[in-house]
Amino acid sequence: MDRRAWEDYMQAMAQPKTDPNYKVIAENRRARFDYAIEDDLEVGIILSGSEVKSLRENTSNIAESYAAVENGELWLVNSYIAPYERAMFGHEERKRRKLLASKKELARLWNETQRKGMTIVPLVLYFNHKGIVKLKVGIAKGKKNHDKRETEAKRDWGRQKQRLLKQG
Repeated sequence: MDRRAWEDYMQAMAQPKTDPNYKVIAENRRARFDYAIEDDLEVGIILSGSEVKSLRENTSNIAESYAAVENGELWLVNSYIAPYERAMFGHEERKRRKLLASKKELARLWNETQRKGMTIVPLVLYFNHKGIVKLKVGIAKGKKNHDKRETEAKRDWGRQKQRLLKQG
């Protein structure tokens, strides 16, 4: 193999491979605006067959939902998954769904929410590289109005800076 072929091979290997199974289903964009995300965690979610089929059609919303630790279990409350039309046995659209996390993670989440006054906010619902539905939740603290204005000002300045650099 000559040098040029070797460089082409190495460049091809360095390219990230697109994963056909990875797919974002729903994203809570408002969460990063309303909350200061301290940490995030990937958790599993218990779903029925019709719910998974509905998610494959991209019909869900996690914008108004939240997660809570109750009786040593983690629950996703007020998330919306549209009914699957061709299902023999349907599902409730806005039922509480159990989230799967280790006992150690559950203890940490309970500690953060009960003692430190944090909130567990769903950030992204997606199919991972194995095709399994996962939910990324963030441990967050609510922002005040002046914090939101500050975040917006930083974002605007970043955009303006990029425009200036592109022109100059």
